[in-house]
Amino acid sequence: MAITKDMGIGEIVAKYPNTVEVFRNYGMKCFGCFAASFENIEQGAVAHGIDIDVLIADLNKVALE
Repeated sequence: MAITKDMGIGEIVAKYPNTVEVFRNYGMKCFGCFAASFENIEQGAVAHGIDIDVLIADLNKVALE
């Protein structure tokens, strides 16, 4: 698994730019906000009421393409 729940949102987007669309599909536009610089993916998912396991799976599908 390339992406884990403890990785930073900004880190994920920088390393896997194609994940931006996944974040957008979940209503998470965090990659462009201040929180992305210090918040990890789990914190962002909780803040948006998103199932972290499903989000991680979808992010990894795209990242590993």
